[in-house]
Amino acid sequence: MSTTSQPESTPSAPASPDLRPLWRKLIGFNLLTAVILGVGGYYLGWFIGHQIKGSSFAYESATDENDVALLLAYLFGVVGFLIGLGFANYPVWRMLGRPASLRHKEEGGIGRYFGLCTDHKVVGIQYLVGIGVFFFVGGLNAMLIRTELLHPVPTFVGPSQYLSIVGMHGTMMMGMMTSGILGPFANYFVPIMIGARRMAFPRIEALTFWLLMAAGFILTSTIFFGGFPTGWTGYEPLNDQAVMGMDSYIIFFALVGISMALLGLNMLATIITMRAPGMTWSRLPIFVWSVFATAILMVLAAPMLVATLLMAALDRTINTSFFIPGGGGSSYLFENLFWFFGHPEVYILALPGFGIVLELLPVFTRKPLWGYRLAVAGMLGVTLMSFFVWQHHLFVSGINADLRPFYMLSTEIISIPTGFIFLCVMGTLWKARTSFSVPMLFCLGWTFNFLIGGLSGVFLSDTPSDTTTHGSFFSMAHFHYTIMGGLVFTFFAAIYYWVPKMTGLRFNERLAKVHFWLMFVAFNSTFLPLFVIGMKGQPRRVSEYAPNLHGLNVWVSISAFVLGFSMLIFLYNTVYSLIFVRLRAEQNPWRSKSIEWQIPTPVPVHNFEQIPVFDSDPYPYGTPLALGAAQPASAGA
Repeated sequence: MSTTSQPESTPSAPASPDLRPLWRKLIGFNLLTAVILGVGGYYLGWFIGHQIKGSSFAYESATDENDVALLLAYLFGVVGFLIGLGFANYPVWRMLGRPASLRHKEEGGIGRYFGLCTDHKVVGIQYLVGIGVFFFVGGLNAMLIRTELLHPVPTFVGPSQYLSIVGMHGTMMMGMMTSGILGPFANYFVPIMIGARRMAFPRIEALTFWLLMAAGFILTSTIFFGGFPTGWTGYEPLNDQAVMGMDSYIIFFALVGISMALLGLNMLATIITMRAPGMTWSRLPIFVWSVFATAILMVLAAPMLVATLLMAALDRTINTSFFIPGGGGSSYLFENLFWFFGHPEVYILALPGFGIVLELLPVFTRKPLWGYRLAVAGMLGVTLMSFFVWQHHLFVSGINADLRPFYMLSTEIISIPTGFIFLCVMGTLWKARTSFSVPMLFCLGWTFNFLIGGLSGVFLSDTPSDTTTHGSFFSMAHFHYTIMGGLVFTFFAAIYYWVPKMTGLRFNERLAKVHFWLMFVAFNSTFLPLFVIGMKGQPRRVSEYAPNLHGLNVWVSISAFVLGFSMLIFLYNTVYSLIFVRLRAEQNPWRSKSIEWQIPTPVPVHNFEQIPVFDSDPYPYGTPLALGAAQPASAGA
């Protein structure tokens, strides 16, 4: 908690408001220019790709003309899009000896949300809206999947289209939600929580967002090129044999990987180098620790994904044989490389959720966080162990039998640091006078869901039982309990908790509670029966199943529709409360002691008038100060 402040030079005066007419504002580097240059770059890349066929580079038609054209079209389109936003301005102006500044966009109005802006709070809100849009697109695909499974034989779409829908749903959710917490909430609040005025690399921060948005659009465009049949994992040799829609998958995940690596690097640099005086490692808010652990995984795991997809793209275009058995390659190599990224990816999704729950529990229990150091040890233990478990995904893929005991043991051991975090949650809840506000309800929902996800994971870590359940709906149910029951519930907890700070507006509490209870009941009604369906032998990614499972599948589909309806209630609440009625929030509605709640709303561009100095633990609940004594004014308040 901040108690004193350290003088620092006063920030420079804000720039004058932009008084140019609208038509002048549209001329320049903004979203409109970016779209125009992106479309132009796309067609330029498409043209160049088709010219390659006649060049010596193609050496007797070995190059797949259409794949080259589409990959180059996407790459040129993304580059044009980024240039149109203004990402080339800084290096060009610096080379010309001119100063480069985006202060006018930091100080501007709503237009700053539609272009390149270096204010970390603007980037956080951009992430929140952008990821929210693609989250609903992925949810729509889930509704299409459950519509198809209302019948035991294909009726709604054909088998190949069904595979494409399954792949789009999984890829969209896994790719976009990797930044579902770090994008909006870490970008917005980590600098404030550590007493900094900005992120370490503001332009890289903005770049990570726009790369992610470009990636989401590219993945959506796969429907125009036949989709892809591999699910979200992109396995070879299906990857090499698939139609052009597979190129959309490759570029999507490559852009996501670059965005993840840069986002993680920026977070690490910010947390390590920009902490305010007195903000020691033992005083970091637990949410910042979860961001730190997640950022390590992003920096180390994401480049592996990008390299793997580059090799897959070369196999598809110029007849290399990294993963093609006929040319001396190995599709088994692709599985190893992918899951060396893919399992840390699971914890990239889970760790920020841990941090949110542990950050919010002290606020709503009015107790210090139980086992702060134990929780930190658990997060760092998960980070380390996540790189030693990837081959449990390959138990049924021809793995050397001598390796199975090691990976079975390492997978079971990783439950120990995860258990540390769960113990900290239980210890904080013990004998607490809990306030059942909406964010707390979602945290409690996470506790129930993640417990089921963890217990069911034991069956998948054990080789004999995994051999039976790996390709079934049992595995899919476990995954959704761990990720959706973990990440998505904490994502909504963070929205209801921090959006009043981000916008100065609050949600309608009654509608928010209806959203929670409908979502919680429908979620469990959807995924609990899938454990039974999986044990009865229904495989994943197949649109035809045994008639005796029809009744259970109808139950699951109807529950999934109710789950989707709960999301519409949230959407209605957002539009109603934040746009039409504009319900004003209190300055600190949760009576939180965290520093982000002690500065003005809206947060000033530079966060603090003077850099704060920290001299106490981050969770002073239960002390005389927390019980009602006067609280020292924080710097910038």
